[in-house]
Amino acid sequence: MALIRFRLVLTPGGFGVFGIALAVLVRSLSARNVYEIVLAVAVLGLGLILSIIGAWGSRKLSSLEPGWKPPVPFGANAVEGIQVTGFNLGVPYFFRLHFMVKGRFFPVGGPRCCRVYAETTVPRGAGETQLNLSFPISGVFHGEGFCRLRDIFGFFSFPCGVSHVRSLTVRSAPGMKKPFRIDPHTGAEDQRNKNTSNEERYYMREYAPGDRFRDINWKSSDRIDTLITRISPDNQEKVSRIEVYFRNFGPSGGGAKNQASLKDLWLFDRAKARLTQFLRAVNDEQNRYIFCIHTAQKNWEITDQDELELFLEELGSLSFAPPRNEPPFSLGSEKNAAPGGVYVFSTSCDPGLPGFLLSCQPRPVFLFFVRSGAPKIKADTVERLYVRDFLTQGFILAPGLLVSGSAQEVNPPGLAGGTIEIDYAEVRL
Repeated sequence: MALIRFRLVLTPGGFGVFGIALAVLVRSLSARNVYEIVLAVAVLGLGLILSIIGAWGSRKLSSLEPGWKPPVPFGANAVEGIQVTGFNLGVPYFFRLHFMVKGRFFPVGGPRCCRVYAETTVPRGAGETQLNLSFPISGVFHGEGFCRLRDIFGFFSFPCGVSHVRSLTVRSAPGMKKPFRIDPHTGAEDQRNKNTSNEERYYMREYAPGDRFRDINWKSSDRIDTLITRISPDNQEKVSRIEVYFRNFGPSGGGAKNQASLKDLWLFDRAKARLTQFLRAVNDEQNRYIFCIHTAQKNWEITDQDELELFLEELGSLSFAPPRNEPPFSLGSEKNAAPGGVYVFSTSCDPGLPGFLLSCQPRPVFLFFVRSGAPKIKADTVERLYVRDFLTQGFILAPGLLVSGSAQEVNPPGLAGGTIEIDYAEVRL
């Protein structure tokens, strides 16, 4: 049992060095070579001293509890490292403390995972350090953080401290910024009561499309050269509901032919990035909008910034849903349906997209569509994901992720009363 424990703390390099030293010692004793005997005994003696110091040091550091907490929100291709704290105990001479994180990463929340390993060295006397852990794509990571005490020669590696398991959601990296116009009259006008104290007769804010002209405070507007609207607490304020359909249908398991490849996941990730940009841009322009977001698994109604952040956190882990026979769709029959347009986000992996768009007629549809890059498209307009980025950042890709992807890509039909914005993405080695 002691031999097994000794082998566990030996690194491959240390096992090789001490194995050779032991073989040299045996051979030199039989040959009575004094020089080789002294050299082998010195190497083995050094190993014995280091093992004793390392065992004593790891026992001394058994109460070490390093804390690692990624920044919130944590996005793909994050430049900012993860702060690791709690290294307030002394380390023996000739040894260094190493903090490591290993676990499984599920790209875009899919069923296939990648093995992840990251490591950093704690400077002597420092109470904290930075861990460079970056993800090329959005998804979910389940990992364990732990410490090991290693000598400066690389012979021994002793476990020490208390390990911590964490799960974190990685959001999509921002996509290419493209200007798009939001028509406030495409959303349904709803009524929302304003709760104010009885002492307040009214308050003023900047004019927004849909406000009544009789509520404009012309004197204040002329003074600051901006239209100002007077809102009375006795009135109800008009708000616009924006109907958003995020169609996350695509390959989601159930056989080798129905597994999402890295190419499919990258298209899905870019659709998430485009939806994030859309929601943030609209919310920054006018925070009175209410977003009604529909996905294959769940629906959300977002009324403020906090609810938007919670949704974006869930969006990072949202996975593909299997295609299904959708019921006849009639937006006008829904409880909170808006009479205006519909904003749809989808990819070329969505086989039911053409039928869905036809069911939306005659309402205007604004489609944001992501597909693989075409030969005639300019290179600077295609968002690329490189496989080598996974390898350089400590990822071991599942073999199935490198298959070619969906055999047949979907092309959306023409829209009579709306627009189509197409984003291009591709995977390169």
